[in-house]
Amino acid sequence: MSADPTAFCMIPGVYSGLIDKLPFGMAMNKGLTFRMGQTDVKRWTDDLRRRIEDGELDPSFVVIHTAELEAVPDMYRLFRDKQDSCIKVVLKP
Repeated sequence: MSADPTAFCMIPGVYSGLIDKLPFGMAMNKGLTFRMGQTDVKRWTDDLRRRIEDGELDPSFVVIHTAELEAVPDMYRLFRDKQDSCIKVVLKP
């Protein structure tokens, strides 16, 4: 990430329900702080899309895999099992 104080990283997030696998004891022992909040996806989508289209932002570094829709089950397993450095899949119709 840039040292520019105006630089930012946005990760849209929405409420996912009960998350019971978070190791709070380990986090407490490490002195971690959690800050959470709902993302107003509708507010930021147009701005982010414009910045990507204008070349101001390049999100391609997270797109490791591209696949056809028929490959969804295989790509899901790859992502779920954390194989081949899979962190983001773009599906092409």
